[in-house]
Amino acid sequence: MANIKKIKPFEEPIYVARPFMPPLDEYVRGLEEIWGNRWLTNNGPVLQRYTKEMRDFLDLENIAMFNNGTLALQIGLQGLGISGEVITTPFSFVATTHALHWNKIRPVFCDIEPDHYTIDPEKVEAAVTPWTTAILAVHVFGYPCNLDALADIARRYNLKLIYDAAHAFGVKIDGKSIAQYGDLTMFSFHATKLYHSLEGGMLTFQNPSLKTEVDYLKNFGFKNEVEVVMPGTNAKMNEMQALMGLTMLKYVPQLIEKRRAITELYREQLQSIPGIHLPPLLSDEIDYNYAYFPIEIDEQEFRISRDQLYKKLKEYNIFTRRYFYPLICDFACYRNVPVADPLKTARRVAKRILTLPIYYDLALEDVQKLCDIIIEMRR
Repeated sequence: MANIKKIKPFEEPIYVARPFMPPLDEYVRGLEEIWGNRWLTNNGPVLQRYTKEMRDFLDLENIAMFNNGTLALQIGLQGLGISGEVITTPFSFVATTHALHWNKIRPVFCDIEPDHYTIDPEKVEAAVTPWTTAILAVHVFGYPCNLDALADIARRYNLKLIYDAAHAFGVKIDGKSIAQYGDLTMFSFHATKLYHSLEGGMLTFQNPSLKTEVDYLKNFGFKNEVEVVMPGTNAKMNEMQALMGLTMLKYVPQLIEKRRAITELYREQLQSIPGIHLPPLLSDEIDYNYAYFPIEIDEQEFRISRDQLYKKLKEYNIFTRRYFYPLICDFACYRNVPVADPLKTARRVAKRILTLPIYYDLALEDVQKLCDIIIEMRR
């Protein structure tokens, strides 16, 4: 085993994420079309083509494209008429709860399950009150929620079931896209994601009548040139974003395959190291997208804390992320929200979680070196 004193820091930073960029000439050809069209936004021809190809990719008719995932979720909630209380997770990116706040909806935080960090259905059911109107669950790190259990709860209590799938593009269950579950699903195409459109977002939904509503809401409420039918906002995807998304779409299998190889190497090197806990492997019916590689650090077993490891890795030009820490309910803007659930699992995970670098351009030999550094830090 290498001696850590002899391992030199990486010359170039190894970040937790780095966007894949398609061949420049492919994107430039699309830019030439946009330059010729002089149509930059407002449902241009590139966006129309992108939307059609995305429908085919997902095998789903009801989709709407947005300039980012946060606005997509905000508008989706409004389009569904969600109000009152929504049961959600504190273990997510803060935009999940922000979307509720912007719609004047009170978040009800409940705990997560310990294996894959998604919302715990038993805790969800215990949190239902007469004021509950929906469940907002998150496919954390691309790991699917317990879809059957959540659907059963939503059906029995007459609740809308909404998924934040910001991490889950490309995930399938028994060959069926995860976009096809629940009443509404939001995807983020931010540059840090497995798949991106520079920045962008998408809603998928079951009720086709929702399409008209969200199209009004994302374009100032305009029905036509002289009619404004509701107070909308500006959340349209532009042609440059659509072009990147369209260009990227054919590379999704390739991106997932490279991340799978990185994940397998991480697992091979780290799974037997005392103090490093890995999420269990997913069942065979799930086609995972390998969006992130999270580990938990048990300070007593590993001999240094998660935060110490996080800082020491920076000395080697390795930038990991404590994702998600702190919990959303612990941010100053949400500390006034009552939390009845003790959130034992979420709090434990938030203190131990660390996501390691994973992206298309990350060389496997660099993954090996990174693992050597982590392993030697325990010695």
